Amino acid sequence: MSSQIGNRVARPESLQNKQGSIIHFTPHISDYSISPEGEEFPLPEPEEYNEEFNRIKILVDQAREEGKEIVVVMGVGFVGAVMAAIIADTKDENGNYSKFVIGCQRPSTRSYWKIPLLNRGQSPVKSEDKEVDEIIKRCVLETKTLVATYTNECLKLADVVVVDIQCDYVKCELGNVKTGEADMAALESSMKTIGEHISPECLVLIETTVAPGTTEFVALPLLKKAFYKRGIDSTPLLAHSYERVMPGKDYVASVRDFWRVCAGCNDEAKVKVEKFLREVINTKDYPLTVMDRPIESETAKIIENSYRATILAFLNEWSLFSERNGVDIIKVINAIKMRPTHSNMIFPGPGIGGYCLPKDGGLGYWAYKHILGFEDGDEVFKITPTSIDINDTRALHVAELTRDALRNMDRYIAGADVLICGASYRQDVGDTRYSGSEIVVRKLTEMGAEMRVHDPYVDHWYEMESQDTYPASGHSWKRFFRNQEDLSVLKMEAEFSTAIKGIEALIFAVPHNQYLTLEPETVVKMAGGPIAVIDCFGILSDEKIRRYFELGCEVKALGRGHIQRIKKEIQRSKFYKQNSKISTVSQIYNRGSFAR
Repeated sequence: MSSQIGNRVARPESLQNKQGSIIHFTPHISDYSISPEGEEFPLPEPEEYNEEFNRIKILVDQAREEGKEIVVVMGVGFVGAVMAAIIADTKDENGNYSKFVIGCQRPSTRSYWKIPLLNRGQSPVKSEDKEVDEIIKRCVLETKTLVATYTNECLKLADVVVVDIQCDYVKCELGNVKTGEADMAALESSMKTIGEHISPECLVLIETTVAPGTTEFVALPLLKKAFYKRGIDSTPLLAHSYERVMPGKDYVASVRDFWRVCAGCNDEAKVKVEKFLREVINTKDYPLTVMDRPIESETAKIIENSYRATILAFLNEWSLFSERNGVDIIKVINAIKMRPTHSNMIFPGPGIGGYCLPKDGGLGYWAYKHILGFEDGDEVFKITPTSIDINDTRALHVAELTRDALRNMDRYIAGADVLICGASYRQDVGDTRYSGSEIVVRKLTEMGAEMRVHDPYVDHWYEMESQDTYPASGHSWKRFFRNQEDLSVLKMEAEFSTAIKGIEALIFAVPHNQYLTLEPETVVKMAGGPIAVIDCFGILSDEKIRRYFELGCEVKALGRGHIQRIKKEIQRSKFYKQNSKISTVSQIYNRGSFAR
């Protein structure tokens, strides 16, 4: 979930100097951060920092008197906010709350709004899981074990620091992950800040998915250097443990009630991180795996997601095979899944999306050269980069199918009104990060289509609305396509009946439940006539495909080559019916003539 970003700037005024030249100046500038709901929060002034630290220290002193451990969570975004609440909700063997958590977020125009929202007991993360709102509200307002702040001085008070700072992988070309690079600036800056403030006994736990080697060869040296400048001789206590958070209705459970992997940089850190995780997450039902070194924990996350990305990319070539040879890959996959060893096969749709799978393999490829120092990455890494490239560009084929479907109806993609159903990257969630739908929309816009979007789980598509600044300035996928400027005014249609009115093409990009029950007659009636229908996820049954053809529509789909067979059956049926009518009329006419 992202914020809108605003800088309130007063209108510039001007004066003339003695030489008559115009001097422009801005009399007053006030920075603010805007929440997704549009509420403005002025950024804190420098003189407010001491007061804020004193506020936090009073709360910490009280918590220590109650025997609570003090935990600072750096970064209260998609992972950090929920992790902070889970830690704050921890109880000891006597049923008493054992942690006091401080969520820390830098006071930038983009992110500061999260702090006042959290301090109200409101989640800065939108989720389909009701427990997200409940646990945050409970910990902030009822148990008072969670508070949020913007001052890094709170690190001085920590027994444990959990780092949930984003480490992104920036792709320089679409479909060529090897040319990208890891963006570690925020993580490196945070590690320096942590090293400048924490006590020597404080455990630092990196939860962020990072390039293998980051914990030991980037973060640890930064902490050591900061300790050295402070005259601290001891080795920092640093560990790594990656999360496996999943958006959707089980969001909290995916953090708390799920298997974890961890490792420490030394024995003391290893003992501390194991103890901490056993206290805050459910390791009784979901055993904790302790590795020997952090690079093993880091590599586990990268391989885990690269494996998933690879098996999804693998199906792309068979999807194309199926389209061109009359095969329905959805039926093929369902048949294969009857075998228990292959029951986890998933059709990738228009792209895999989400934050992790599209980038994590790139972190591994990049780390091999830039952190670990090897120069033969192109010889070693063949499957992982290729898989990411396939997944990143798969959605381009959806644009081709849309174009071809309209052509078959004697229409053109340029100027066509096209509705895409689903902006998120997976079924029944509102997470739009790196969704295949974004590539579909951008490509069709480049081709001249007039796009509309509907998604029952998404209120704002910030990748479009804030495309010049989101996810960061210059990082939008906008840069890979032409004619993208107007997409900044693309708004989510709240009502499906409004969104579909007058369209020429309909793309089912995500199998949200709402779309599974749509009947062809209803769709065509709402649209105002026959349309092109593109199925990206095996949403349409053969019966519905047949009915769309009967209603005069054109149907295309990823991996469903049997559609042409259905189309020909309908055409033959119409031909026979037409000939039958002609024959009947002829017979009646002949009988009439004979009677005369």
